[in-house]
Amino acid sequence: MSVAAARAGSPVVIVITTGEPAGIGPELTAAALQQARERWPSARFVVLGERDLLAQRALAEHDGIEVEHHPLAAPVKAGKLNAANGRYVLGLLDTAIDGALDGRFDAIVTAPLQKSTINDAGVPFTGHTEYLAERTHTPRVVMMLAGSSDKPLRVALATTHLPLKDVSAVLSIDGLVETLRIIDHDLRAHFGLTAPRILVTGLNPHAGENGYLGREEIDVITPALERARTLGIDAPGPYPADTLFQPRYLKDADCVLAMFHDQGLPVLKYATFGKSINVTLGLPIIRTSVDHGTALDLAGTGRADPGSMIAAIDAAVFMARHKRQARAV
Repeated sequence: MSVAAARAGSPVVIVITTGEPAGIGPELTAAALQQARERWPSARFVVLGERDLLAQRALAEHDGIEVEHHPLAAPVKAGKLNAANGRYVLGLLDTAIDGALDGRFDAIVTAPLQKSTINDAGVPFTGHTEYLAERTHTPRVVMMLAGSSDKPLRVALATTHLPLKDVSAVLSIDGLVETLRIIDHDLRAHFGLTAPRILVTGLNPHAGENGYLGREEIDVITPALERARTLGIDAPGPYPADTLFQPRYLKDADCVLAMFHDQGLPVLKYATFGKSINVTLGLPIIRTSVDHGTALDLAGTGRADPGSMIAAIDAAVFMARHKRQARAV
């Protein structure tokens, strides 16, 4: 029997980084795991963070939940950022990544972190997505957000955390083809879709209106879609983004590829905020996350909604099980 086949019968192990200690990450983790243990009784959950802090936020170790202690660099007050803990937050992420790469963990779920705290600690940091790509030596990753439902709305991004003025220069035929290849591959490999259909937006208003409002659709996006289709990828478009997000178009789609961050995500977050998740596609490991930030104003109040964290854990378990099963065949 292969190692993969042997592991197929053991519980999947999900590691959770609790993120910014002054934010809502620790308490979201505690609240979400209360439900996760009931929903996934055969899964194991390993929580990374400061044990006393997690206990204060109502997370207790019991069957199926383990807390791996990482000491804070400085005391924490809910809602008050402290740059001294920037490297602590990054250390949680490093431990999770290393464990996923060496097979200790089957998937990573990340609670929100505060980018400014890490940067203020002297570490250049753009975001989870970019850091995961760098640490796993992945040349291209794709950010995808997904709403939770029987037919979830999924929105992937051709570019992520860039100033709007830089988006056009970053788009290329090769880059879009590779982005579509990653989306198509991961929707098949991790979500069990046998023939993903990916609708692609234009960049400009009215998808450029035949060049009168911009030529990116003619010079870059359309040639990329034509090449992707020769690779067997079902990727029609480019569609005007202002009219694409309608049920009559989305009912037969598995994902929408938007050209930039605030083109696609406002629609998804309006429809599913607090229940949707962030998935990083293209990595050699599985990573899911919440669809929101640290919510410092809610930290320690008990009013933070754990819905997105619950959905992120559900997705991580589903994807990890699917990956295990595929490897065991």
